[in-house]
Amino acid sequence: MKNIDLKGTYDRIVRIRLLKNFEIITNTIGGILFGPSKVTPGAPHIVDSIEIKRFMSAAIIALIPSTAAAIYFWGFAAIKIIIVSYVAGGITEVLFAFIRKKEIEEGFLVTGLIFPLILPPSTPLWVVAVGVIFGTIFGKEVFGGTGRNIFNPALVGRIFITIGFPEIMTTSWITPLSDTITSATPLVVYKSSQAVPPFLDLLLGTTAGSMGETFRIGIILGGLFLMFIRITNWRIPISYLLSVFVLSLLGHTILPVKIAPPAFQLLSGGLLFGAMFMATDPVTSPFTKTGKVVFGILAGIFTILIRAFSGFTEGVMFSIVLMNGFTPLIDHIVVSSKYRLEKNER
Repeated sequence: MKNIDLKGTYDRIVRIRLLKNFEIITNTIGGILFGPSKVTPGAPHIVDSIEIKRFMSAAIIALIPSTAAAIYFWGFAAIKIIIVSYVAGGITEVLFAFIRKKEIEEGFLVTGLIFPLILPPSTPLWVVAVGVIFGTIFGKEVFGGTGRNIFNPALVGRIFITIGFPEIMTTSWITPLSDTITSATPLVVYKSSQAVPPFLDLLLGTTAGSMGETFRIGIILGGLFLMFIRITNWRIPISYLLSVFVLSLLGHTILPVKIAPPAFQLLSGGLLFGAMFMATDPVTSPFTKTGKVVFGILAGIFTILIRAFSGFTEGVMFSIVLMNGFTPLIDHIVVSSKYRLEKNER
């Protein structure tokens, strides 16, 4: 049977005069389906098509368990929030691509999914749109687009609507598999009464929380998958989680009312989701191995401090964005320390 050249057929279709006006969009679709079209004319050659599109595809695969759980727990409400995130953020990405006369950047494929997963399932759709547009513009586009941003765009959008609409974002939570509205997540309950729910409930996702943070077994599996295929580096999530465990172990011994026990800290709020999918963002986290460990440890420290002593019950999003700002300094210090001897010998 004669082989069908799918990529060649696709290229011939997009050469149609009408479609050439939309080559920014058609080039992006072709890249996702068939990988990069540019290869070296001679050695060394590109031996695989793993690039940003493939990295984004792996991240989306890792997010499937969390996404499926969100849809299972909250049904059509979760689907609508995800769709609005992709539509509003996608339109923003396309507009900036046309303004810059560049191809659409694939980074939004992951941002557009992570953002709704860190929202309460009761979030109004107009707030979802405002948050994802703000995060895309001020978390990424003002810095020049994907690969140039300092902060995680999804977290920038989440923090903006949390501060801008605090009542909407912090007081109305829907209990999984029901329409019951509650004002308390496990972290809020602990802060007021030091009550801890069964750990199995926290693992399976039957407690209130943001859409993607409750089914923690799925989060762990997705994070391990990314580490196994080396899309993310294990140093950030492991050092992040270990620092939270150690600090909460010590803190709970001294201040049990303020600082929750270690296991509860790890299995509550957005800690696992943040450690696995957001702190590991290769653009906004350190590139040095030592820097990754420092990033994770400090993020863990800030998370515990914010959870225990601030007016916010959750400290993950604030701690990660704060550490994003320190990332260039961390890498600079690590590199300067490592090469100080060679520099002095000159």
